[in-house]
Amino acid sequence: MISTIVESPVGALTLVSDGAGLTQLTFPGHRVAFASAPAGADAVLDQARRELELYFTGKLKAFQVPLAASGTAFQQRVWAALRDIPYGQTRTYAQQAAAIGAPKASRAVGSANGRNPVSIIVPCHRVIGAAGALTGYAGGTARKRFLLELEGAALAR
Repeated sequence: MISTIVESPVGALTLVSDGAGLTQLTFPGHRVAFASAPAGADAVLDQARRELELYFTGKLKAFQVPLAASGTAFQQRVWAALRDIPYGQTRTYAQQAAAIGAPKASRAVGSANGRNPVSIIVPCHRVIGAAGALTGYAGGTARKRFLLELEGAALAR
């Protein structure tokens, strides 16, 4: 495992790679603590950095960097469904629960979203409350709002 820090409009992002895929993308003060890794460089980190630069300039709508996020089978299902939410659109926790075939699991979906180790790239910021509120985000709601506005998502005021 190796890591690098990338400056972005939402703060310094810590990227971690296992050499085959990105295992983490975290913000300063991330609500969930992940393991640290020594600084280094590899092709995965280079690709993630390039794609993030393009994303933050509005030139990238879908990430291609390989992922190696670690989680339970349920978390993996939730995170896979997040990647199906189109750029610039939002879904509710209930819609995401239905999308994974567990319509009564809105809270569990919210918990899995909160444990997403590759924020932004796996777009948990695109999931909002039923009434349109920007509920819970490991990077804070100000970052969530910034990311959604960057993507041009329609937000309740």
